[in-house]
Amino acid sequence: MNLNTIAIANIKRRKAKAAFVLAGLLIAVTTVVALVGLRQAVSMNIIHQLEQYGANIVILPQSDSLALSYGGISMGGVSFDVRKIHEEELQKIYTIPYRQNLAAVGPVVLGVVQAQGQNVLLTGLDFDATVVLKPWWRIQGDIPGDNQVLLGAEAARLLGIGIGDSLSLEAGELSVTGILEPSGSQDDQLLFTDLRTAQVLLGKEGLVSMVEVAALCHGCPIDEMVEHISAALPGTQVMAIQQVVESRMQAMDHFEKFAYGVSGVVIVVSGLMVLVSMMGNVRERAGEIGVFRAIGYRRGHVMRIIFLEAGILALVGGLAGYLLGKALTQLTLPLFTIGEMDTVFHHGAHWDPLLLVSAVGLSVLVGLSASIYPAVMASRMDPNEALRAI
Repeated sequence: MNLNTIAIANIKRRKAKAAFVLAGLLIAVTTVVALVGLRQAVSMNIIHQLEQYGANIVILPQSDSLALSYGGISMGGVSFDVRKIHEEELQKIYTIPYRQNLAAVGPVVLGVVQAQGQNVLLTGLDFDATVVLKPWWRIQGDIPGDNQVLLGAEAARLLGIGIGDSLSLEAGELSVTGILEPSGSQDDQLLFTDLRTAQVLLGKEGLVSMVEVAALCHGCPIDEMVEHISAALPGTQVMAIQQVVESRMQAMDHFEKFAYGVSGVVIVVSGLMVLVSMMGNVRERAGEIGVFRAIGYRRGHVMRIIFLEAGILALVGGLAGYLLGKALTQLTLPLFTIGEMDTVFHHGAHWDPLLLVSAVGLSVLVGLSASIYPAVMASRMDPNEALRAI
């Protein structure tokens, strides 16, 4: 009879003790897998929610200003030496570190034009980037192309025109392809055209008035991204809209610390359960261990039997704990996430080989570590005293 057979036979013979050890390991692995899965899914949900807030970095032309006052009365300020942002310079943004975190870079050109005899603000956009930068937009009609325009809801009301009408400007006429539904922001009062069309109408070919950047900053400090963009575009002023990003990232950091703290406590408790159970198991088998020692089994053989039993139970507990942990993640995800759940549920349910290996490795580590003292205690038993206990 080899050592493996002895270990398996003892597990079968002492099912209650084996179940207690297995329960301790199962609780630990299930908790850790569930918390890690929740942390990953919540992180992804936060990143997805950050996308919904659009641009969180704004690039403006750098300018010098002088505040004026006379007799204690503020006269406002005067801006001078306003630098220009050239469109071709924007490619430098993609050379910065953390460029993989750039979701969209949207150049914007702004200018006042006369439409239907009224002064209105014309905005030229890259509509491919606008999909990411302004996900809250709802458009009736189509996105404008060359020589076409999209009207804000309030602008359409004031100008008295709708989809399919022509908008008369000093530089020509634009066809109205869509109307932006009310958003409660300044967008309702603006006219939107393709970037190239606006540059031609405003006489700003190759120039942009500002740049909106949507940066996904999970795992990267947004302050550093601002510094790198400022270094890449020296004639600009780069500002971060940090309130939403920081609050979300802080919430995620707190949840991560909570997950690791709970995991540590559960692992310690699980290890103690395994330790107590294995020590009781060794004491119950004092006579059996004495027989093994009497027929020639060495101390190392006795320790290997104890470790084999713990290792087998740890492997089973790790595999079962991973499956239960993934199931528990699915059940608790709705309590920790907001917004659309399809992508998040998919992320929480997908097969993760690294997490599986980590879960089994953790179970084996806890099981074997908690069995060291019982194994040493069993190997040091005096065969004569053990045989007298039979």
